[in-house]
Amino acid sequence: MTKKARAAEAVARLATRYPDAICSLDYSSRNAFQLLVATRLSAQCTDARVNLVTPALFARFPDAAALAAATPEEVETYIRSCGLYKTKARDLVAMAGQLMERHGGEVPNTIEALTALSGVGRKTANLVCGDIFDMPGAVVADTHCIRITNRLGLCNTKDPRKVEDQLRALLPPDESNDFCHRLVLFGRDVCDARKPRCEACPLADICPSKTT
Repeated sequence: MTKKARAAEAVARLATRYPDAICSLDYSSRNAFQLLVATRLSAQCTDARVNLVTPALFARFPDAAALAAATPEEVETYIRSCGLYKTKARDLVAMAGQLMERHGGEVPNTIEALTALSGVGRKTANLVCGDIFDMPGAVVADTHCIRITNRLGLCNTKDPRKVEDQLRALLPPDESNDFCHRLVLFGRDVCDARKPRCEACPLADICPSKTT
């Protein structure tokens, strides 16, 4: 089976198993600012923890203008439990200021403009472009994506940018973003980092890393 055929089969089977391909971060529908902030907070932190702190954070700072007017110290009080909170608070205030100065307070819709913002990497930019702006070919190369696509033999590197490029060459553009969301669900449900449940895996027969 070629990589492209294996990728297509994985896309189809995970779509059947997880029909609702949604982001595990909580944010108001189509609210690019909230998703941008929540994704920055998720670095080295669980999505569940982020979801606990963002309701109060968004109530206090509902948009870029409010966040840009804050001090990092005030933001810290809302996100302290997320880890690396001092760096994240500085980045969030700086990012909001850049949104005001460069984009009129709106979140831009390109990878290039997003990654020019403080604290925003390609993973975050791809997530925002895919979930909010429906950009074809968005690939969110997070830890689940990198681990599972390497196990499936779709990728041969742990470098996020290279994984992104390799998957973009294999996945249907209109399926790539949803596929990445499904990989998160699949990684938590079946393809665990330490002990994958190969005996219960819907991809076992096409996975070169299957254990007996």
